[in-house]
Amino acid sequence: MAGASSDIAGLDDTDPGRRTHAGTAAVEVTAMTTTTTSAKGTFKATSWDEGPYAELDGAPGLTHARVSNAYTGDIAGEGTAESLMFYGARAVATYVGFERVVGRLGGRSGSFVLRSTGTWEEGTATTTWSVVPGSGTGDLEGLRGDGGYVAGSGAAEISYRLDYRFE
Repeated sequence: MAGASSDIAGLDDTDPGRRTHAGTAAVEVTAMTTTTTSAKGTFKATSWDEGPYAELDGAPGLTHARVSNAYTGDIAGEGTAESLMFYGARAVATYVGFERVVGRLGGRSGSFVLRSTGTWEEGTATTTWSVVPGSGTGDLEGLRGDGGYVAGSGAAEISYRLDYRFE
């Protein structure tokens, strides 16, 4: 409330940017803001090597995949991913993994790691990414963010989005 003073004895809060106590110096409190930027572009798998592990007759399948990706757009560089997949009934898969991306993001050079989780169902992969805190190197130190993609089976290029910020 402009022009009103606080009910606390000796406290002057008539200016919202300044709070003083009788006989003390003014202290300004500034709120810190973080800007989030959306990175968009495409990527394509340049190699895919997938094979089973921990096989058991009659049990759902477990596989391990090593994938290399080429990124263009706001992310420009190469990614190397390692994923674990669970293939359940009805041709549905669930997967988790990590991918190190080396290159440029929004004009900054370095590398970072994405943690991926997702599902593959009815020919569509839906993946959610998050930047692993502390994984940014070079000009990408302090990178945080979330994003992902939706890809149809056999898509040559996949559109992505990564909403990111620096802390």
